[in-house]
Amino acid sequence: MTLTPLEYFSSLVRQDDSIPLFESALALGQDAYPDLDFSASQIEMDTLALKLKQRLSADASHIQKLRMLNHFFFQELAFAGNINNYYDPDNSYIHRVIASRRGIPISLALVYMELGQQIGLNMKGISFPGHFLMKLSVQSGDIVLDPMNGSSLSREELEERLEPYLEQQEYGDELPLAAYLRAAHPREILTRMLRNLKAIFTEGRQWELLRDVQERLVILLPDEITERRDRGLAYANLAEPQAALDDIEAYLALRPDAEDADIMREKLPELRHASRRPN
Repeated sequence: MTLTPLEYFSSLVRQDDSIPLFESALALGQDAYPDLDFSASQIEMDTLALKLKQRLSADASHIQKLRMLNHFFFQELAFAGNINNYYDPDNSYIHRVIASRRGIPISLALVYMELGQQIGLNMKGISFPGHFLMKLSVQSGDIVLDPMNGSSLSREELEERLEPYLEQQEYGDELPLAAYLRAAHPREILTRMLRNLKAIFTEGRQWELLRDVQERLVILLPDEITERRDRGLAYANLAEPQAALDDIEAYLALRPDAEDADIMREKLPELRHASRRPN
């Protein structure tokens, strides 16, 4: 039996302790690219990793491997940030990032970390505010890297990057820097990728692609009822009133006193009326 893209994605992210991050991230591209060839992208990654492995000595240290990976990724393969078209959705689709060698921090990090894993580097993603980072733990501590260029970031540089974010916070107690440098769980990384796409498609009023993103967010975050509300709003914009009604009513049942509850209730009569119309 062939799984639908959503069924396949659901099977990948079902168990918290066994989410295959790279494969799950690659699957996000199925919405915009229904004929996405998973094997072609994986073969490309395996080929690149093998090329890199062949240059490494059997006793290469983690630091040596990291230096070689950095040169290979940023210099030879010329991966870089797509600064001229930062909000292009293709920057979030891993197969397109592999093909174009352009992306945003989180997608570049996933490709970089996949290559790292294949040469024995246990790279981790960091869901740092405003700019996704990655790290490698070595005997002397953690090396924190910027996936846009591979530069190693000092404590001072990290604190400087964090400062604007802290200034926006309304609460007074600041968490230590280490709290922002913890390894991100695959579910958290996938959520951040999808919410990047959500922002792009909402801004562009691309309702079908937004609905597809929301379908995945509802699967990924089953306890986040706000994502179901947002899926309902996408359905409403696609003139699918019954589906919209189901989601918004479910939201109001769990969040009757939400700040936007009255706004959501105002939508119900029209959706109920529209859902009763003959097709």
